[in-house]
Amino acid sequence: MDLALTLPAIAVASLLVHGIASRLGLLTPLLLLAAGAAASFVPWFPEVTLSSEVVLIGLLPPLLYATAISTSLVDLKAQRVAIAGLSIALVLFTALGVAVVASALLPISFAPAFALGAIVAPPDAVAATAVAGSIGLPLRAVTLLEGESLLNDATALVSLRTAPAVAGLAAGQGSQGVLDVSVQSVTLDFLRAAIGGVVIGVVAYKLIAVLRLHANSPVADTTISFIAPFAAYLPAELLHASGVLAVVTTGLLLGHRSPVLQNARSRLSERSNWASIQFIPENAVFLVIGLQLNSLVEDVQATDLGLSATLLAGLAVPATVLVLRPVWIFPFRWLRSLTSHRERDVLSPFGEGVIVSWAGMRGVVTLAAALLLPQETPHRPTLVLIAMMVTIGTLLIQGTTLPVLARALGVHGPDPREDALQEATVTQSAVSAGLRRLDELDDVDPDVDERLRQQAAMRVNRVWERLGGRDSVSPSDAYRRVRLPVLQAERTELLRIRDRGVVDHRVLADVLAALDVEESTIESIGARVEAIREAPLRAPDRLTGECQHQRELPECVVPRQPEGCEECLADGSTRLHLRVCLSCGHVGCCDSSHGHASAHFRETGHPVMRSLEPGEARRWCFIDETLV
Repeated sequence: MDLALTLPAIAVASLLVHGIASRLGLLTPLLLLAAGAAASFVPWFPEVTLSSEVVLIGLLPPLLYATAISTSLVDLKAQRVAIAGLSIALVLFTALGVAVVASALLPISFAPAFALGAIVAPPDAVAATAVAGSIGLPLRAVTLLEGESLLNDATALVSLRTAPAVAGLAAGQGSQGVLDVSVQSVTLDFLRAAIGGVVIGVVAYKLIAVLRLHANSPVADTTISFIAPFAAYLPAELLHASGVLAVVTTGLLLGHRSPVLQNARSRLSERSNWASIQFIPENAVFLVIGLQLNSLVEDVQATDLGLSATLLAGLAVPATVLVLRPVWIFPFRWLRSLTSHRERDVLSPFGEGVIVSWAGMRGVVTLAAALLLPQETPHRPTLVLIAMMVTIGTLLIQGTTLPVLARALGVHGPDPREDALQEATVTQSAVSAGLRRLDELDDVDPDVDERLRQQAAMRVNRVWERLGGRDSVSPSDAYRRVRLPVLQAERTELLRIRDRGVVDHRVLADVLAALDVEESTIESIGARVEAIREAPLRAPDRLTGECQHQRELPECVVPRQPEGCEECLADGSTRLHLRVCLSCGHVGCCDSSHGHASAHFRETGHPVMRSLEPGEARRWCFIDETLV
């Protein structure tokens, strides 16, 4: 009964603290740790313990899998050298540095000190994503941090398992004698665990892919998805390979192949279910670990070291972790710039490098790995408390100062307007491919053909319309404002019919579900429109393409009619966005209003037009469908 009450209480507390943190703009993991730590010192509060098996088997695989399936494998490949340098080399460098400091400050051998270094070395994916989302970082930096956080967990846990101290203690050899283990055997064990984890992850992906091809419903497919992290993790651990690497490999491959392996309904179902599943564990684990602070302090006070020496080491180790990260990253960036043209091209600007060097918050894996230390480890409570202090210290120091540092360096997240422009070009390319296929089909009913072409035009126009000014009202805006109350009226009538009991509940449920999908889509599009229009105009961070037509024409031209669209002015209609032809200076409106710019291209063949809206200088080619 106590467990039945404790679990809902933890879930509700996590939800409340998360809501408070969101409203106050604070880091959720840090506030959860603080709330748990404060509650642990309340005399009547029940003691909550968290075993290593629960974290390592019950929580870590699904959390890693949920992050992996939503991470771009293409982006990770582009940053593979940088990610490898952070997730492997930096973890080992940090573990060794912390081991030197810890063994100098504490009466422990180098072996358990290296185990402590492996525990505190990996930054956390959850904390990195939370900070990146709160302050808005460039996508390149976010990809680097997420890729590092996904893969460095494996490096740290494999290092912890292959560390001579842990291996010797688990075998009952104590802290002495285990140093006889050769460097060669440890290296081979490390490589065997890493390579084995990747191989098992690929095998698990292949098996799950076959199952998904035969899954005939979203329920069955989502069930397979829930099994996937454990299907990769457990066999890897049984074969003494890296279960973490197996889960990450399986998740990345399944996420990359989901458009082929799953239908649309299954993808939507998996996305929403994993978002819900991920929310509670990744928040509750910080709260529960904070709840153990009081008992940890009591255990440390009972040891020979005492609390003072532990706190001294607990301040020195976080400081070491904070210093070692930039000490490694900046020379590594310099070496990358010397290796190849490709690395120089993908190397982030200096400001982003500073942000990445300061975004090393520790989290779930550090706290979970600390619990993996065998009970007979000398000074185990001291090592666990130091690990907790590293987590709290990095979240507090780096998490709270990163926004200030990002603003000072002028580092910001993606420009919503630039993203909308890119989305428009991608949508245009996809729609054009669909229309070309439509042209190839035989025996298409003329009414169906016309309807498909109208829907294709509307899809492209909806994206372009998002770039309108704050006071502009596009056709899609007008549609949303009218359709939402109409949807509400339809739902009210369906509920009246349901309450009368004259129609089968399953039939009504299907009709209501269709309304929910439409309303959700409309509201989501509306929220994105507001976010884009409220975003300030700024210079683009990157170009999306250029063609021969754009290179041959000037970037600017004198508009023939700077007051507005020539055709709209002539017939008295209202324009939405203005474009100017770089060949003749004709001013026309985009397809979101009356399509006079596109009509000008069809009439004259002039390929390139430029935005004539204030603050924008984008050019696009109608022939090659490129945007600069």
